[in-house]
Amino acid sequence: MEKENCLSVTEFIFLGITNTLGMKVALFTMFLLVYPINLLENLGMIISIRMDPQLHTPKYFFLCHLSFGDLCYSTTIGLKMLFNVLAKNKSIPLFGCALQFLISCTFADTECLLLAVMAYDWYKAISNLLLYTVSMSSRVCSLLMAGAYMVGMADSLIHTTLAFHLCFCASNEINYFFCDIPPLSLLSCSDTQINELAIFTIYGFIELSSISGVLVSYCYISLSVLKICSAEGRFKAFSTCTSHLTEVTIFQGTLPFMYLRPSSSYSLD
Repeated sequence: MEKENCLSVTEFIFLGITNTLGMKVALFTMFLLVYPINLLENLGMIISIRMDPQLHTPKYFFLCHLSFGDLCYSTTIGLKMLFNVLAKNKSIPLFGCALQFLISCTFADTECLLLAVMAYDWYKAISNLLLYTVSMSSRVCSLLMAGAYMVGMADSLIHTTLAFHLCFCASNEINYFFCDIPPLSLLSCSDTQINELAIFTIYGFIELSSISGVLVSYCYISLSVLKICSAEGRFKAFSTCTSHLTEVTIFQGTLPFMYLRPSSSYSLD
């Protein structure tokens, strides 16, 4: 019966952006300022690291990939959102919706794992600087980075396959600003328990393992820093971790509120 009621969906329409002219201009201006800054900062970071041989270290290797992931993630969502703010036709093809979700999910998961890898790199650098180049060789860094990308791609492929095998029989209008699992699930008349279970188990594992990795690494970092005799040395060591901890708090601290809450309490409004 579900299959008989399925709509032949070829595109989705975004309704999550206001139609008020004043708000459109305000949002477009804000996003037009934020996105180019994000683009220039990440591209500048990548180019600077690639061109300067002194920055060819594990720390900047991971930072380069973090900038690349952030650039791809923000571009995938940001460009379409900028267009939709002023466009009358806020639609996206079915294939484009799947591709947008696949790319954004891949790089979001990769960033989560990469933040944990960077915390581990900080621990190795602070705890035993003499053996740092050996324990964090280029081969080890490449393997850690490849592992993060592979896990991110595998997770996104699973979620994309499950999400776009749902039956859409109510509407093709997404009350949101990009293609994501929660808004797509709300449009489906299929049983979404498998999708919710996949989010809870797979994403929950990625989030839990990455946050645990960060916390464990910083526990060891703290113990190593406390052994430093000078107060100036301790302050310098802790201050280098501030930006990383800020990124972890903002990025990984907000994601669970989006994806790890019961579907019954979820509302796009």
